Amino acid sequence: MSGKKYTEAKALITKEAYIIDEAIELLKKTSTTKFDSSCEVHFRLGVDPKQADQNIRTTAALPHGTGKDVTVVAFVGEENVKEALEAGAAVAGTAELVKKIEGGWLDFDVAIASPDQMKDLAKVAKTLGQKRLMPSPKAGTVTPEFVKVIGELKKGKIELRVDKFGNLHNLFGKVSFDESKLKENLKSIIKTVLEVKPSSSKGTYVRSLTLTTTMGPGIPLDANAAIAECK
Repeated sequence: MSGKKYTEAKALITKEAYIIDEAIELLKKTSTTKFDSSCEVHFRLGVDPKQADQNIRTTAALPHGTGKDVTVVAFVGEENVKEALEAGAAVAGTAELVKKIEGGWLDFDVAIASPDQMKDLAKVAKTLGQKRLMPSPKAGTVTPEFVKVIGELKKGKIELRVDKFGNLHNLFGKVSFDESKLKENLKSIIKTVLEVKPSSSKGTYVRSLTLTTTMGPGIPLDANAAIAECK
């Protein structure tokens, strides 16, 4: 986005905070890229990720998906490869995947694994961990129900995971989506974040909420109003 276009878009944001409906309407107005921009939500949470019970990692089901084709790979035994591929995995089979990843291939968005295969991921665990792609029981990506989970991921199930500063960043659709679909997706994420509030988290849990489009200015949400609407 050119400096002029960004400045013009930012000038449309005239309030300190917006309710969800207003913010989503503004998202469309402040997107000036030629391509179909993604819509993003950014949370600043009152958690300390260094504390194990506050290191939030979970999943949320977006009713209308993100608008992005999610590439899923499956660490499964040879006897389950065909089943995983038919469910929508781009690549399946632990032996093949380990070999490809050792060779530098990481062209996928989510990795899932059946529990019996986790021991065989040791060779690539560091690489996957650094890229935040390591399957995890907490995120629901280590599961014997891999066929079901692959389907859910392809339909729009996303991972919610705080960074080291206690922030969450997630896509919740495209600018081309109807406002009602963007709202339903956003509310699903907010509800999930509220549901996984750590009991040890003190003070304000959701400190701020901001919506943006790709390369667009931040639109501040009224966090209290958004929380009330999502309860």
